[in-house]
Amino acid sequence: MQLRSLHVAIAVTLMVAPLAVFAADDCQNRGELDTNYCDEDKNLVAEAPKDKAKWKDPNTLVFAYTPIEDPAVYANLFKGFTEYLSACTQKKVVYFTVQSNAAQIEAMRSGRLHIAGLASGETGFAVNLAGAVPFAIKGNKDGPRMYRQVVVVKKESPFKVLADLKGKKVAHTAPSSNSGHLAPLALFPKEGITPGKDYNILFSGKHDQSLAGVLKGDYDAAPITSDIYDRWIMRGQMKADDTRIIYRSGQFPTSAFAHSHDLTPVLADKIKKCFFDYKFSAELQKEFLGDDRFLPVDYKKDWELVRAVAVASGTPYNRAQFDKENAKKK
Repeated sequence: MQLRSLHVAIAVTLMVAPLAVFAADDCQNRGELDTNYCDEDKNLVAEAPKDKAKWKDPNTLVFAYTPIEDPAVYANLFKGFTEYLSACTQKKVVYFTVQSNAAQIEAMRSGRLHIAGLASGETGFAVNLAGAVPFAIKGNKDGPRMYRQVVVVKKESPFKVLADLKGKKVAHTAPSSNSGHLAPLALFPKEGITPGKDYNILFSGKHDQSLAGVLKGDYDAAPITSDIYDRWIMRGQMKADDTRIIYRSGQFPTSAFAHSHDLTPVLADKIKKCFFDYKFSAELQKEFLGDDRFLPVDYKKDWELVRAVAVASGTPYNRAQFDKENAKKK
């Protein structure tokens, strides 16, 4: 499972990390952050290392976007942005194609990834286990882009409400996905159906694979993020009347853009300014459903509902959960 792959990847990093990192601990508050990080201002994200010798100012910045769909699609879409970011920061910028959220988070933790667009449900793990510092979200003049978790079925299917899915083939995306797994665990019981009890959970790997599986008849239903659903219709990958939505959740924030905590403050501030000054190309605006800019976010406030869903589903973004999952492999 993808969450367990994340734990394995991070476990390897932990085993090779110098013991001195853990021994020299003068941090007054860590909260749920891993032992490499400190949060003395209690905003829930890692601060820059107290030892300025550990600050990084790389000549090449590595950027990656969450692999919620085909990574190659976004490598091309973000080409104009990475070229702009290179000119703005006066540094070489490389787009790093990742095949899984686990790989993306491990890359930031190990220092190989400096800037990342993170899926909403992955952001908490990136913050707590990899030292990611969320600072931006896509949006437009009306505010930040939000999404809903929707449950999709084929148009001709007999299913009308969630309770109709008892005993059926329901695809979740990945264990650490908010809309694809954690939100259903937390929200569906109130609708009269409990994932893992009333139906066996089948993991598809990604939102687009869940949606494709429903269209092909491989699955009876799938909880996915509404922005993927909307983009498939916008791209012509399916018609609006090919499917029906039988459930919509409340709103969640979309992908967070974050930098690694150990960049020099001057570089981190420069990256933020470059993001906030950027105006999306026509191609990006089309792909992101009219969003044309990056807007600032506050992880503590804006991801509160996402964190609450993780806790309610029994998978909080903390080290205890990491240890619990990692212990299953021993």
